[in-house]
Amino acid sequence: MSFIKLITSQLLDECIEHIRNADTVYLLISFVMESGVRLLSPHLRDAVLRGADVKLLTGDYLYVTQPQALTALIHIHPELEVRLWNSRGVSFHPKAYLFRKANGDDVVIVGSSNLSHSALTTGVEWNLSVSSLPKTPSEPQVLTAPLTSTPHQTAIDEAEHQFFRMFYSEQTVPVNAVSIEAYHRAYEEYHRQHPNLVRAWSEAEALATMFEVDSPDGPDDGSAQARESTGAYTATASVDNVVAPRPAQLEALQQLDIARGEGYDKALVVMATGLGKTFLAAMFAKDYSRVLFIAHREEILLQAQKAFEAVSPEKSTGLFTGNQKEADAQVVFASILTLGNKRHRTKFERDHFDLIVVDEFHHAAAATYQAVMDWFRPEFLLGITATPDRADGREVYALCDRNVAYRMEFLEAIERGWLAPFHYVGVYDETDYSQIRWLGTKYDEQELLAAQTRDSMAHLVFDAWNEHKQTRTLAFCSSVAQACRITFKPAVCGVFVCMGNRRDRFGPTPFNVWPRGNWTSSSLSTCSTKGWTFRLLTRCCSSGPLSR
Repeated sequence: MSFIKLITSQLLDECIEHIRNADTVYLLISFVMESGVRLLSPHLRDAVLRGADVKLLTGDYLYVTQPQALTALIHIHPELEVRLWNSRGVSFHPKAYLFRKANGDDVVIVGSSNLSHSALTTGVEWNLSVSSLPKTPSEPQVLTAPLTSTPHQTAIDEAEHQFFRMFYSEQTVPVNAVSIEAYHRAYEEYHRQHPNLVRAWSEAEALATMFEVDSPDGPDDGSAQARESTGAYTATASVDNVVAPRPAQLEALQQLDIARGEGYDKALVVMATGLGKTFLAAMFAKDYSRVLFIAHREEILLQAQKAFEAVSPEKSTGLFTGNQKEADAQVVFASILTLGNKRHRTKFERDHFDLIVVDEFHHAAAATYQAVMDWFRPEFLLGITATPDRADGREVYALCDRNVAYRMEFLEAIERGWLAPFHYVGVYDETDYSQIRWLGTKYDEQELLAAQTRDSMAHLVFDAWNEHKQTRTLAFCSSVAQACRITFKPAVCGVFVCMGNRRDRFGPTPFNVWPRGNWTSSSLSTCSTKGWTFRLLTRCCSSGPLSR
């Protein structure tokens, strides 16, 4: 029998058990992440509803605490009291969980765990639990020892006293909509000034849920910098070269696990462009031994192959396209045009693949996709897309048994800070598009081309761009001809044109031919920009009818 125990994993289970029986819950946490709030929020809400006194104090040190986490806290229940410690640049690192119970079985847990998913579950943490009543150890990872230096109840009482001294200190402010807004401004400004400090660590701490990340919890003070990749954006968080999910990917993976647990063998994930659908698929595929990834363009297959190799370098990968038939690989990246040929797809046994991933799932309503999906019998079918609703009204949700496991539209992603915001400017165009022949899914290309390559249209585009330009501009055009046409004043605009030919095996990406020097604008047509983040650009312009 003992009053003290060491908790080295799954602190969440301990907290939930104590919260369920406590009439007082006091949490003193240096850094709070949204992922940790989500884990405890239903249990804290239940505690408040049954009359428990619930208080939480966190701090602004290094601006690691996430503004969205503070918002999530105050939305748990109006009676839950949350305050924020103004560290004024002085180290603030307490992590303490205090629970008082009517039966006198009080507990205080002090250690290393902040309020994040990883710290509460599988992260490398040490937390010491002191109880007012002796306990019998029941878990293999709990080490016990008698408490001899200080009476156990005195220690708990002192912890409560110190908590209240800090909670109502003049260095704290109540957390509400006004204080969160002020904190969010300071948080953004701090991270603008220190782009490599803390952000990578705070993301990793909040995100290390599905996969072990072989790195320390992060810097202990401002003198240490969290390592952050300076290479091309890959829609993942990377710590010590271990690929970890970003926020939307993390949420999607959790929902996919729930779907599998509920017996679904199909699911659709809808995620806005830029949130990392391909890396999500690669992370989800870690649980499967043989995977088929289907896409309609070979450049997408090549990008997906790189993503899967980054996430699971131990697995062999191969292409199954018109020119290559690497069918024996563990992960096969196949063109739908190739698999659409019965002779090619029937080379595989129907149950050959454990997981099939269909990229741009909105295309799956087409007969070619239907034939492929009808042939294979995988354990799980995952569809990923940013645009599930087709303009022609054809049904795609039924193809995944109407199981939309996760949806994150671009507006919500922008609000959460996961995608860059944009400023949309509409420019009136006198063209009467009703006079251009509509072919069911698109305009007649020749008639549209004639309308969009008029001198008046080119002048309109140029004048609008000249009015709203900032430093550098990327212009997306509806055709190669229009891309060329809007460069009619190259001496003034400093414009260059990057164009791809649909008949080419690959069109160039903008960055393969990105010019150096004092250019101001580029025009793109039929160029693949999937997987790129335009860090250098301040404004993107699009030319073409909105119905296209």
